[in-house]
Amino acid sequence: MKLLVFQLFLGISTSFLYGQAVVQKPFVLGLVDEIQSAILSEKRILNIYLPEGYDYKDSTQYAVIYLLDGSTDEDFIHVTGLVQFNTFPWVNRIPKSIVVGIANVDRRRDFTFPTSVIDDQEKYPTAGHSDLFIQFIEKELQPYIESKYKANDSKTIIGESLGGLLATEILLKHPTLFDHYVIISPSLWWNKGSLLNQPGEILEAKYSLPTVVYIGVGKEGLTPSDPPRMMEVDANLLAEKIKNSKSKSVQVYFDYLPAENHATVGHQAIYNAFKMIYSTTRF
Repeated sequence: MKLLVFQLFLGISTSFLYGQAVVQKPFVLGLVDEIQSAILSEKRILNIYLPEGYDYKDSTQYAVIYLLDGSTDEDFIHVTGLVQFNTFPWVNRIPKSIVVGIANVDRRRDFTFPTSVIDDQEKYPTAGHSDLFIQFIEKELQPYIESKYKANDSKTIIGESLGGLLATEILLKHPTLFDHYVIISPSLWWNKGSLLNQPGEILEAKYSLPTVVYIGVGKEGLTPSDPPRMMEVDANLLAEKIKNSKSKSVQVYFDYLPAENHATVGHQAIYNAFKMIYSTTRF
C-alpha cells in the first residue's frame, strides 16, 4: 500500500514538474508579406526567409532567391531548409540569401503562355497569361523586394514543372531578370514544345551578363500531352540549346537524376544545383 501511494505521488510530482518546465513557443521559420499587384489585379502572398544575422541596421546586403510554387504547403519550407544548410559556415556552399516564396493563386494561368492546342485551351481555360506574371516579377515584385529588404544584385529563380516552363520562358525572353536559373523538369511539352524553338538574346554573342543555368530532370517518361513527349529528352534539348549560345557569359549544367521521378526530383535537384552553380563563384 505504501509503495502504491509513493508511485502515485511520484507520478503526480513528475507531471507537475514537466508541466511547469516546458514552455511552448511558436517556431518561426520566416515571415509572411504581401504585395498588391496592379498588373495582376490581385494581392499576392510572399513567404520570406531572412538569413541568419540579417540586421536591418547594418549595411550587409544579400542575394535573393525567388521561388516559384513558394506557398508553405508547396516548396517554401524544404527549399528554405536547403538554403539554411548550404549557408552554414562549415558548409559555405552558397552565399547567405533571402528567399522569396511566391505563393500561388492560379499557377497554370501564371506559368504558361498561350497555346494553340485546342484540348488544352478547353481543359485549362484560365491558362496563357505568363506575360502578365513576368511583368509582375519585373516591374512590381523585384522593385518591392529591393526597396524593402537588403538585397544585392544577385537574383536566382527556381522553377519546377510548370514553374520550370516559366523559368525557361524568362531565360529566353527576359534573361537579364535573373543571373542564376534553376530549372527542374520543365513542362516544355506545353504548346507542342514551341519554347524549344524560341530564339533569345541569351543565345547571341553580344549577351554579356554572367548567367548560370542549371537544368535537372528525373526519370520521368512521357508527358501529359498529345502527342506525348519525353521529359528527359526535352530537358536535354533545352540544355543543348543553351550550351550552343554564342555568348561566353553563359554557363549550363545538365543533371539527370535517374533515381527520382517527377514528384520527387525537386529537393535533390535543388541541392545539386546549389552545389554546381556556385562551384566556380566566389562570395
